Amino acid sequence: MSVPAFIDVTEEDQALELRAYIKSKGAEISEENSEGGLHVDLAQIIEACDVCLKDDDKDVESVMNSIVSLLLILETEKQEALIESLCEKLVKFREGERPSLRMQLLSNLFHGMDETTSVRYTVYCSLIKVAATCSAIAFIPTELEQVRKWITDWNLTIEKKHTLLRLVYEALIDCKKSDAAAKIMVELLGSYTEDNASQARVDAHSDAAAKVMVELLGSYTEDNASQARVDAHRCIVRALKDPNTFLFDHLLALKPVRFLEGELIHDLLTIFVSAKLAAYVKFYQNNKDFIDSLGLSHEQNMEKMRLLTFMGMAVECKEISFDTIQQELQIGADDVEAFVIDAVRTKMVYCKIDQTQRKVVVSHSTHRTFGKQQWQQLYDSLSAWKQSLSTVKTSLLGLSTTS
Repeated sequence: MSVPAFIDVTEEDQALELRAYIKSKGAEISEENSEGGLHVDLAQIIEACDVCLKDDDKDVESVMNSIVSLLLILETEKQEALIESLCEKLVKFREGERPSLRMQLLSNLFHGMDETTSVRYTVYCSLIKVAATCSAIAFIPTELEQVRKWITDWNLTIEKKHTLLRLVYEALIDCKKSDAAAKIMVELLGSYTEDNASQARVDAHSDAAAKVMVELLGSYTEDNASQARVDAHRCIVRALKDPNTFLFDHLLALKPVRFLEGELIHDLLTIFVSAKLAAYVKFYQNNKDFIDSLGLSHEQNMEKMRLLTFMGMAVECKEISFDTIQQELQIGADDVEAFVIDAVRTKMVYCKIDQTQRKVVVSHSTHRTFGKQQWQQLYDSLSAWKQSLSTVKTSLLGLSTTS
């Protein structure tokens, strides 16, 4: 993209103009260019450019964009250190002040660089950090497929990959950004096979932040998964706390989460994956302080476990009596209908209330876990459907021939 320049003159004269302007604002900098070339001049200008950001002068934007435009014409090998220096200043400058200007400058720099240049990683991370301070993450491209492409294009080390994904995840959480674009989601879901279908369940039911965290955890290997304990712990707590997340079995398959086996957090996750409400109540009675230390609400946990327990019941039985619901979910008789209505609103269960016979008739329920047994059931259902369509087709052909 075209980046605004300070003035239409040679690079050397432009550097002189920048020096004079910055010095006029009180910076300790020589008005004469150095003998080391443009990259040395830029290093000195960037070092002193803080005074521009502090000023409300209408020329500040042009001045800072001039610095950006000069950076972009430097040889690649001379850019990295200078770009890192400028990004550091733009991120750290009196957090919360002039965020729109700082984001614009970083965006100009980011889009002005070659797409495969590895130092774009530094600029993108800086953009995320500034955007997070002013709830502007919606203006930054954070779609998982795009982030994956950049990770490949920039040939990031595993450490930088983790840093990038963690930054995106935290920013999405803090700014409450919604799910990725629907067409991207459809494309993503269409690419899954039986081998990685558990990942598709995450994409189908989780928000953008959750998907980024799962991507982060999934990037660890057997060799370094033990280092991801903090990320794994955080991911589990975030998922349990999210009121819109009800499927957790995909987390158990992640290597960093497997390293938590035997710990309370893993036991708690296992309960939310496949156990009933009674198991959670027992766990809470024995580990109340632990639940509180995670920042989880016991009441919200109870609500989610009631829904999860009901989902499991609905998979096993197509008709469930009010009495059974009361007993399994530990609720009063007057609360059954309200609970069922709330459960249907989540779209995890589809059912109707038969008030006369005091029962719930289930038409469909999402499986809490999806393994070989569920795939076989799906295969059988599709096969039966195919056979039915074949029968209908044969009947229609027969009618056509007769007529």
